[in-house]
Amino acid sequence: MHLSVDELRDKVEEFRSSGLNTQQIADELSLSQTTVQWLSASDFEVDDKPVDVKVGWRSIAVKGERIEAISYVFCDIIEEMVGEEIDTIVGVSINGIAFAQSVSSILDLELSVVRSINEDVAGHLSQVYAGVEGKRVVIIDDVYSSGRTMSKIAEDLTKAGAAVKLCMVLVNKSWDDDVGGFPLRALVRAATV
Repeated sequence: MHLSVDELRDKVEEFRSSGLNTQQIADELSLSQTTVQWLSASDFEVDDKPVDVKVGWRSIAVKGERIEAISYVFCDIIEEMVGEEIDTIVGVSINGIAFAQSVSSILDLELSVVRSINEDVAGHLSQVYAGVEGKRVVIIDDVYSSGRTMSKIAEDLTKAGAAVKLCMVLVNKSWDDDVGGFPLRALVRAATV
């Protein structure tokens, strides 16, 4: 569904009034946090809007079979890029978790989950799922925008003793091919030219 700037602004305010933070709103709308902040600004100027690409992948997300089908492509890229040298797949909340779970199941690997908080704070590695210390990991999320969240997560996982082998996303909205020295691969690049 295509939303106008005013409709997006209304959605941001609706999500904010229901208690979601900027990161969570960005996840819900598949926008960058910068765009969400701009939409929230009281001195909102259409001419000052950030360059962003709204990614709508709901057609995939509504069925587990579709997520699994896309996950086979993720698996093929993982095998191409890093071979069999992976122990754990790390899903970034909320939208990366479904892909990470499917990939970990297909490749018979452990699953970890990290909750992202915002672009400045990477988040929290859930203790419910597999640990990462001494593990070779692939990080999976849905959309890569500025790279700040993925960079913080890769840095935090490294500090926790993981060897980050690859960062993967469904859509890369930038021209980046690495995240802080770690390779970045996407199924689709949707960067502005």
